[in-house]
Amino acid sequence: MNHWLLKSEPDTFSFDDLKKRPKKTEPWNGVRNYQVRNMMRDDMKPGDLGLFYHSSCEVPGVAGVVRLVSSAKPDVTQFDPKSEYYDKGSKKDEPRWLLVDVAWEADLKNFVTLDQLRAEPRLAELLILRRGNRLSITPMSKHDFDLICQMGGMKLG
Repeated sequence: MNHWLLKSEPDTFSFDDLKKRPKKTEPWNGVRNYQVRNMMRDDMKPGDLGLFYHSSCEVPGVAGVVRLVSSAKPDVTQFDPKSEYYDKGSKKDEPRWLLVDVAWEADLKNFVTLDQLRAEPRLAELLILRRGNRLSITPMSKHDFDLICQMGGMKLG
């Protein structure tokens, strides 16, 4: 099993929005980065766990835990001219952009802020803490995933 950190701006789509969706599931659409697309295609698998991270907001941080519930598949927003994610160069028989479906897995007792992540020396290798990292999905180690869950008040195992 792999572990991921998935970023979303909460005014666009938040962890609470995910919890309100039917079956608490949502397609992680709108990704327009080849590196992330390739991770979806090659590395992300149903059953993998992820942390839902609120970005570009007053207090960024980890809001909860999600589970991947699908393999990568074409992101239909790339074909919709009315979508902000429309890509006129993408063809239905050769889609350029992919998505995975994610589902709510668990709440954290406490929101884990970016400042708290930065203050924890054992998270020094966490990709989101690296200067200039703007990827919407990043891989993370099980150790870092577990540590952040514990920081959020979740009891593991």
